[in-house]
Amino acid sequence: MAAPLRGRVEWPVVPSRDDVFDATTRSPWRQCRVTCRYGHRRPDRPDGTPVSDTERLIVVLLFDGVDLLDVTGPPEVFSLLRRETDGADGSAGYRVVLAAETPGPVTTAAGVRVLPDLTFGEAAGRSIDTLMVPGSVEVDERGRVRALADPTVVHWVKTLAARSRRVASVCVGAHLLAAAGLLDGKRATTHWSTAQQLAADHPAVEVDADPIFIRDHDVWTGAGITACLDLSLALVAEDFGENIALRVARQLVMYLKRPGGQSQFSVPIEPVSTTRRMDDIRHHITRNITGPLTVPDLARHAHISERQLTRIFTSELGTTPAAYIEAARVEVARNRLESTDDTLDRVASAAGFPTTDTLIRAFRRQLDTTPTAYRKRFRYAGQDPPGGRGQR
Repeated sequence: MAAPLRGRVEWPVVPSRDDVFDATTRSPWRQCRVTCRYGHRRPDRPDGTPVSDTERLIVVLLFDGVDLLDVTGPPEVFSLLRRETDGADGSAGYRVVLAAETPGPVTTAAGVRVLPDLTFGEAAGRSIDTLMVPGSVEVDERGRVRALADPTVVHWVKTLAARSRRVASVCVGAHLLAAAGLLDGKRATTHWSTAQQLAADHPAVEVDADPIFIRDHDVWTGAGITACLDLSLALVAEDFGENIALRVARQLVMYLKRPGGQSQFSVPIEPVSTTRRMDDIRHHITRNITGPLTVPDLARHAHISERQLTRIFTSELGTTPAAYIEAARVEVARNRLESTDDTLDRVASAAGFPTTDTLIRAFRRQLDTTPTAYRKRFRYAGQDPPGGRGQR
């Protein structure tokens, strides 16, 4: 069996001249050997040696079943700072360490074993600049994804967050932050496949499934999987400026700010209705997607009033009839854009949009992109997608 990866890595970078550590950090710097110009105490390194005046300690959590890229992606972003800032003397920068419940190896969801630098208890004795919380999921026999929130990990998230200047979750790590109460009253995002679960499990959280990342004061939440790179670039931009972050993004062959949100990558989740009447209405919409499909038409088809129709949609599907119809039309248009060479006029017609302008406006509202840009990213080169869009 392959030896586990060692977690401790040092990536020296050059911070801005005046913003080494936030003077208004909510946690005092205790148990340290170096004092900053503000009077705060600096954290020691995991090996007991003092962290320099210009090092920022980033702690990434480890636990069994964690997504590997959630753990390894952010340090890759931080590692490129040295190349882009001429910090060759190693006198400044981020220091990334991995922390787990015990000193032994942790097995990730990919099967790769990783050794932590610190236990959670040892990390709690440090003053942390940034706490990064990855996530893990389980998939049932029907392929449905559910985020996990182990109570022990939740406890340590809450404990370590109190020692941190800022907290960031990666992918479904937002569920751990929410379970720890760190997202109450805040706006947050997560992987699109678990956004509904997050909203249902934690009503005090304002869940927005579309953004690649969200910052709400000192708490950051990132979207699905590779969005950990976007989130890390945003942290670099906050600490060192957008010019440095842009240079790092170019090394990664990435956008500094990705166009559009994660909804353009997601599989629309089929709402679960509870009545035959609603099932009949939805099937009627699907069968007549190229038709007018106005709210009055749907009400007449269902033999109910428009007000009653709206009330049924809101209570059973959590949306309005008009919004549901538009989302259904956009889904038809997405499939045509991915699998055909049809002009936008033909795509609009096939999806029931009267003009290309209405198609474009609907794409802007639903996916925060344009049909042309969507096709460029997701065109399947003349062949059907293997296994459907869920296999991307």
